[in-house]
Amino acid sequence: MASTAGGTTGTQASKVATALVFVTALFFIWAFVTNLIDPLVKSMKVIYTLSDFETQLNQFAFFIAYGVVSIPAAWYLSRRGYANSIILGLVGVVAGCLIAWSTSLSHSFVTVLIGLFVAASGITLLQVAANPLIASMGDQKSSHFRLNLSQAFNSLGAYVGGIFGASYLLKGDLFTKDVVLTDALKAEGLSFVTEVYFLIAVALAVFILAIYFVRKTISAHAPAIPQHVESPLSALKSRWANLGAVAIFLYVGAEVCVISGMIFFLEQPQILNIPSQVAGYIAPIFMLLAMVGRFGGSVLLRRIAATTMLGIVAAGASILCLIVMATYGTAAAPLGGTVTLPGGFVAPLTMGFVPALAAISLGLFNSIMFPTIFTLTLERSSAPASATSGLMCMAICGGGFISILYGAVIDVFAAGVPIGARSLAFVVPLACYVYVLWFARAARHAPTHAIEEGVSAGH
Repeated sequence: MASTAGGTTGTQASKVATALVFVTALFFIWAFVTNLIDPLVKSMKVIYTLSDFETQLNQFAFFIAYGVVSIPAAWYLSRRGYANSIILGLVGVVAGCLIAWSTSLSHSFVTVLIGLFVAASGITLLQVAANPLIASMGDQKSSHFRLNLSQAFNSLGAYVGGIFGASYLLKGDLFTKDVVLTDALKAEGLSFVTEVYFLIAVALAVFILAIYFVRKTISAHAPAIPQHVESPLSALKSRWANLGAVAIFLYVGAEVCVISGMIFFLEQPQILNIPSQVAGYIAPIFMLLAMVGRFGGSVLLRRIAATTMLGIVAAGASILCLIVMATYGTAAAPLGGTVTLPGGFVAPLTMGFVPALAAISLGLFNSIMFPTIFTLTLERSSAPASATSGLMCMAICGGGFISILYGAVIDVFAAGVPIGARSLAFVVPLACYVYVLWFARAARHAPTHAIEEGVSAGH
């Protein structure tokens, strides 16, 4: 009898471990799909001959979903549970990928935008469900380890998504420097894009089946769902919830506009003067530095106050933006020697590496901003934690709004300073980081409380 019980326990533990692997994989999946957009931005600009403002509509269509779908996603989770939410979220991503694939039939840029919005809607639901779920699946003592592990896979997915996108979305003669664009080249480039999204849809469809088979285990270990779910909009009455939401809005916006414009920035003659695909291989290093920063920042936050740490990284990011802007007119003067870049491309070492390294290094300083802003806000908001958290999740839509602002600023600068327009446009992320710096200083002196639902004291 004891043997049977032990066997049952072992079988149950195996099921939980399997379900945990699948849920952790979700973090990789949504980061992969999200960061595939960065090389897609370059691809769409060339294929459809877009302005920088129009190009950034890719990011807008994706990130606006966080503002639109966060509340319906929370409502669905409260009604249908975690397992069903994950399955529906994955179905949404598959549907979005298939809509993007259908661009091979419509040949319309609008179809791509619709596909990105639908995919992002699914990812929003995945994030609403997966974050609390990963913490509850297993021993509470190891919940922080599971969360850190999932975030590591999230960063890995972001890096792999960028590399994968550069390999398949930026290949072909279409992206050769000084190429004469033809309808045939554009059609070939579009075929690469649609094939990639079709393959992702097929792979995720198989993954949905795997999730379906462990849905009961997921439901059995999911956190309890409260009967009453606070609306994120109820947090608008709290001053600190609003300040924190603005900080998230601007931080995400700064990160998205920098990384989405990185390929364009690096390939410029006065920066690295490299092919688009090579720039696409280098740009994801931004996300690798973010991963390193998350682990390093976790250690430093044990010894340094969160407000101080946030102020340091915000100041550092601001300085890097100023370096990029200050070198807008600097020629790529040779420094001697060469550098072998990702993809095996050998580039001469020039002064252009200074702004290039500054831009890429922003990933390191961005690394701890999101979780630190999140917790600082929750500790100071007078609204319930769930409402405050929901409002900040909605604020992720800043990635879309700041991106199109960034694109518009590039277009404006390009009219007068065509060579340095992309460098001068770093004034947009600079303004965002300055606000985060102010937020860190203001939070230092604000009253705090335990993070809980029943907070009623006004701040």
